[in-house]
Amino acid sequence: MEMSVKNDRTSWEQLQETIGYLFKEPMLLDQAMSHSSYVNEHKRCRHGNNERLEFLGDAVLELISSDYLYGMYPKMPEGELTKLRASLVCEPTLAMCARAIRLPDYLLLGRGEELTGGRSRDSIVSDAMEALIGAIYLDGGMEDARSFVCRFILNDIEHKKLFHDSKTILQEVVQKDFREEELSYVLVDEQGPDHAKRFHVNAMLGGRPIGDGTGSTKKAAEQEAAYRALLNLQSTS
Repeated sequence: MEMSVKNDRTSWEQLQETIGYLFKEPMLLDQAMSHSSYVNEHKRCRHGNNERLEFLGDAVLELISSDYLYGMYPKMPEGELTKLRASLVCEPTLAMCARAIRLPDYLLLGRGEELTGGRSRDSIVSDAMEALIGAIYLDGGMEDARSFVCRFILNDIEHKKLFHDSKTILQEVVQKDFREEELSYVLVDEQGPDHAKRFHVNAMLGGRPIGDGTGSTKKAAEQEAAYRALLNLQSTS
């Protein structure tokens, strides 16, 4: 499916409205959305790329999520807290959260990165999410960054923690509750040129679809399909 790209800056008012935060220093948002490929192609760009903001946002996200989970689960041991935090801030989960606010639409990419499917690549999208966190932190401080992270990343934890290793979790559920039925993954659609493929996969249980997913690799699509299947199985149990 074609994505409606909104990276002309003027439309970033929509992004700020979506996230509920208005930047006092718009240049920070400009930088957060600027991939290195874009800055390299626009030598007169007044700001750098988003890599430094990503570095900062990663640290801010780890602190906020650690503090949140420490308070939310007072009896959970350190090892379990670490595992839960990892599932919430891993690359696929951050990319999923970013797509929920349509962040990829606003990325500034170089022509080559655009043509090779950078806008749909989890690594680029999740990095931009961390850069946005870093930008909000610099612009408004820790409480504004905390508000953003809690609203768009640390929401729906019970479901999101399934995403980290959804294929393994789904396999365990099937072996426990559906022992007579076979779990499989079927590729139902494949679009785009070789350098920018998008795969659509169905998770199948006993020949019927129970969840679907898309991704830039078959593995990523299967992981999302398993996640959707887990949510569907939970809702019907």
